[in-house]
Amino acid sequence: MWRRLAAFDRGVRLLMLNQLTINIGFYMLMPYLAGHLSAGLGMAAWAVALVLGVRNLSQQGLFLLGGTLADRLGYKPVIVGGCLLRTAGFALLGLSDSLPALLVASVATGFAGALFNPAVRAYLAHDAGPRRVEAFALFNVFYQAGILAGPLIGLALVALDFRLVCLVAAALFAVLTVVQIRALPRCAVPPASTGAATGVLAAWRGMLGDRPFVLFCAAMAGAYVLSFQIYLLLPLAAGGSGAVSLLFVLSAAVAIAGQTRITDWARRRWSNSAAITRGLLLMGAAFLPPALCVTLWPRSTAAQVAAVVVCTAVLALGTTLSYPFEMDTILTLSRGRMVATHYGLYNTVAGVGIAAGNLLVGLLIDLRSPALPWLALAALGGACALAVHVLREDPQGAREPVHLVP
Repeated sequence: MWRRLAAFDRGVRLLMLNQLTINIGFYMLMPYLAGHLSAGLGMAAWAVALVLGVRNLSQQGLFLLGGTLADRLGYKPVIVGGCLLRTAGFALLGLSDSLPALLVASVATGFAGALFNPAVRAYLAHDAGPRRVEAFALFNVFYQAGILAGPLIGLALVALDFRLVCLVAAALFAVLTVVQIRALPRCAVPPASTGAATGVLAAWRGMLGDRPFVLFCAAMAGAYVLSFQIYLLLPLAAGGSGAVSLLFVLSAAVAIAGQTRITDWARRRWSNSAAITRGLLLMGAAFLPPALCVTLWPRSTAAQVAAVVVCTAVLALGTTLSYPFEMDTILTLSRGRMVATHYGLYNTVAGVGIAAGNLLVGLLIDLRSPALPWLALAALGGACALAVHVLREDPQGAREPVHLVP
C-alpha cells in the first residue's frame, strides 16, 4: 500500500493523509457528543436530537452548494475553508453550554463537511488521472482507518473530559488547515471543466436534467441506505455495546485489509458498472442470513449475533467492491465538467435516500414481522443492482472514460 501511495503525486498523497486526519478528528468526537449533551450538560432529549439533526442536515443539505463553490473558487481554497470552519465548530462545541451556541457550532461543523467532501473527491479524481480507481481504493483505506482509530482515541480522552476531546479534535483540524495551506498544491483544473462560465442555477438544472446521472444517483442512494444499517438495524439486532463495537471494527477491517486487493482483482475482470452491480448484489445478499435466522431460530441469541456478524462482513465486502468504481463513474457521467458539483449533488441525494430509507426501515421494524426489514433490504440491494445494470445497457448512459488534462 505504501509503495502505491508513493507512486502518486504529492497532492494525492496529502489528500489521503488529510482524510485520515479528518475522520480521526470527526469520529473521536461525534460518537460521544449525545452523551455529553444529555449527561454532561443536562439537555432534554429533544434538544440533543435537534443539535445532532442540525449538524446532519447542514452537511447533507449543503453538499450541492459546497461542490458548486469548489468548482467556482477552486478545490484547494474550499478544502482549506472547510477545515478551518470545522476547527471553529469543534472548538465551539467544547466551549459552549447554551443551545443557541451549540446549534451554531453544529451548523459550522456540518457545513464544513459539505465544503471539503466534494472538493477532496474532485481534486483526487483530477490529480490521479487514469489511476483514479486505484486512488479511490487507497482513499477508502485511509477513510476507514480514520473511522477505526477515531473512536478509540476519543474513548481515551472522554474519560478525562469531553471538552478535551473537542479541543484536541479542533487542534487536529487547525494543524490540517495549516498543512494544506503550505503543502497542498493548487489543483490546475481546465476552465472548461469547472463550468464557471455557466450560471449556478443553469448548471444545477443541467445536472437534474441529465437522466443517466440522476438515475445513477437514485440507484446508489439505495446502496447508502444498505450501508447505513450498521448504525441502525444491525446494532438493534446485535444488542450490547460490545457486539456493536465488534461490528464497526469488522466493517473497517474488511476495507483496510481487502480494499486494494479486491479492487485490483475486480479491475482485471469487470467494467465499472459490472463491479458496482456485483457489489450491490453482495450488499443485498448480506441481509439474507439474518432473515433466515429470525425465521428458523428466532430464540437463539448466538445464531442471531452470528448472522449479524456475517451480514456486516458481507455488507462491508460489497461496499469495498463497489466504492472506487462508483466514485469513478460519477466523473465519467459528469463528462469531466463541474466535477465537484456532481459529487455534491450525488452526496445530497444519498443523504435524502438515507433519511427516507431509515424511516421506512423503522416502520417495518414496528410491524413486528422479524424477517420483513431484512428481506426488504435484500430486495432493495437487488433493485439497485438491476438499475445500475440497466443504466449500463442504456445508450444514453454509455459515456467514454474522462481524462482531465490541465
